[in-house]
Amino acid sequence: MSRPKGTGCIYQRPDSSVWWIKYSRNGKDFRESTHTDNKRKAERMLKQRVAELVTGTFPGLHVERVRVDELADDFLREYRINNRKSRDDAEARWSLHLKPFFAATRGVDVSSGLIARYIDTRQGEGAANATINRELAALKRMFRLAQQATPPKVLRTPAFPKLTENNARTGFLTDAQRDALAAQCAIVGLWLRTMYEVGCTYGWRVSEVKGLRVRHVDIGAHTIRLDPGTTKNGQGRVVTFEPQSTLCELLAACVQGKSADDFVITRENGKPVRDFRDTWVKVCKAAGSPGLLFHDLRRTAARNLRRAGVAENVIMQIGGWRTRSVFDRYAIITENDIVDAVRKLEVDRKQRETVAVEIAAISHESVTKSTPVQTRVANAKLLN
Repeated sequence: MSRPKGTGCIYQRPDSSVWWIKYSRNGKDFRESTHTDNKRKAERMLKQRVAELVTGTFPGLHVERVRVDELADDFLREYRINNRKSRDDAEARWSLHLKPFFAATRGVDVSSGLIARYIDTRQGEGAANATINRELAALKRMFRLAQQATPPKVLRTPAFPKLTENNARTGFLTDAQRDALAAQCAIVGLWLRTMYEVGCTYGWRVSEVKGLRVRHVDIGAHTIRLDPGTTKNGQGRVVTFEPQSTLCELLAACVQGKSADDFVITRENGKPVRDFRDTWVKVCKAAGSPGLLFHDLRRTAARNLRRAGVAENVIMQIGGWRTRSVFDRYAIITENDIVDAVRKLEVDRKQRETVAVEIAAISHESVTKSTPVQTRVANAKLLN
């Protein structure tokens, strides 16, 4: 018995038990393997395809052939078009780690099991959970963009797990360590001493400090400005510094004789500072603070500002933090916070003891002044 027109058909090839489906769209025939020898499953798949044709949601068979490397091309192109600051990181995550594992895989074949195997592989290589999460976030973004494309390049986005991260910052400097590190930075040169002072004072990111131009520094007005779009969160910032301060002297020396578009932070030969990681490691080791990251100066600055009594919302504006979570991740608790907490606890305890003594004295006085009968009644109540 023939099927009604427009409902397609199922069939088997002579040399295989696998069922195939056939249907038409705009006069063009499509044939697709169901990858099963179960006739009922093949029928359901055909009905699904016919329903997609009727509702206009049929994506086409190309989605079955799209590989992850094609999704990555679209992902990286979107980063280039929008000039995202994390473009270099995205390209590195893809080329170094995601590409060797996923490039030749079809998008439809990326499953929870395959993602779990990738996680297991990366952890075996010593990658931190936070690093793996960022790599999976890039892969997830690839699928999101492909799903939103016209026409869609994938039909679904697989489930991506969120690994537990221990991202609380632990490195910070005591006052003595701060002075020791400042002395070592001064030995290296003006550029590192200035970078260090800006980092400790405002908690700015290393890219923000290195990107400062002379036009951003106004020695007369005692201000430093970061233009909108030049920071990680895209927001501009303006901070001030005290005249006659160490930072003022350092900045004045750095901008002297330079034009407005020149970099503030330059080496002795006038070239902008790019990579200084090796120098920083040596300086920290010589100052007795091995393992300290320049990024840890953000936590030091936030801690010092908090200790000085600066409001948290002001600290967030100075350092460029957008959410309150920084004080959780960076564990910004000062010695003053702990001292105040213990002092309040002790005051509360003494107040309770004082009240208890006063109540006992009042009770004793009332019992003493009462009649023998009242005394017996009061004593009975106390015993009960």
